[in-house]
Amino acid sequence: MAIISSNIGNNEAPFHNKELRLVDSNIIPEEKRNNNLNLARPVTLQEFIGQEQLKSSLKIAIDASIYRKEPLEHTLLYGQPGLGKTTLAFLIAHAMHTKCRIANAPSIERPRDIVGLLLGLKEGEVLFIDEIHRLNRLTEELLYSAMEDFRLDLTMGANRGARCRTINLPRFTLIGATTKLASISAPLRDRFGISQKIEFYTHDELKQIIVNYSGLININLDDEASYNLAKISRGTPRIALRLLRRVRDYAQVVKKTNFISGNLIKKALNSYQIDEKGLDSLDRQYLFFLKQNNNIPTGLDSIAAGLAEETSMLEFVVEPYLIQIGFLARTPRGRLLTALGKKYIDSQNGNF
Repeated sequence: MAIISSNIGNNEAPFHNKELRLVDSNIIPEEKRNNNLNLARPVTLQEFIGQEQLKSSLKIAIDASIYRKEPLEHTLLYGQPGLGKTTLAFLIAHAMHTKCRIANAPSIERPRDIVGLLLGLKEGEVLFIDEIHRLNRLTEELLYSAMEDFRLDLTMGANRGARCRTINLPRFTLIGATTKLASISAPLRDRFGISQKIEFYTHDELKQIIVNYSGLININLDDEASYNLAKISRGTPRIALRLLRRVRDYAQVVKKTNFISGNLIKKALNSYQIDEKGLDSLDRQYLFFLKQNNNIPTGLDSIAAGLAEETSMLEFVVEPYLIQIGFLARTPRGRLLTALGKKYIDSQNGNF
């Protein structure tokens, strides 16, 4: 499988002014450079753990494209960070026996950037654009004819000297990845022939991912340890592997061992202030802040001011998991703690 980077952008965690949260699903620079993480990537769709329905649909589409000897239809993958959208794009290219060129939408700033990417493609190749919802309007409009008719319609010059030029492109597959499907404009979204949501992973699927990765980093886990780690990983492989690496650090430095038990998992995560629900100190502070408001809906700006955090950090990083596990409700009037959330806070004995 050939992976070609365009050197346009990267997909790192967007909140650089705060200390890294281990349970944040955004990627960080260390993880982009980690060779063991690269080795952990599957090389075929069959090796990819989880997402069975999605893999089945993709395999049919890929096999049909190979049978017709034509590129795969443009494909949109959407879901939360850390679920494997980038990996799936690479695996699709591998299954199509072609190269995958990668780019990150926020860094495709000028029309000439996307023109350069498109002109560099060869017949049948895959162009993967991460965070595609962040493309600017001019760049997006250039993609319309490229995706539909495999051509670029360019306007050169200005005023009376302006002239149009059409450049034919090789037939290619655009794979877009996004964490915010609703932010993609309807004209762009409609040009994708295949649209697939990446779901959260089950505990058993995460356990298998953890066990496979532990072999790469020379760590032995008992069955209880691997399952306990899977349960607090928020359904996200990236978080599971990050927590495993931090538990490894604790085991090797504090306990001088490469064997990890369920009890050691608990002690290691306690040292990082992560509990059995997978919540860290910021999650608990958020919930406790709501409890103090006595069941009155609280606006996001007020919560952010009270916690000295950015509203975008809370809305897109903290809140989704609290909603997923039933601790938080969003209402038109503001955020509310649910009955489950109140029960959890009461069980913490003010430990914030």
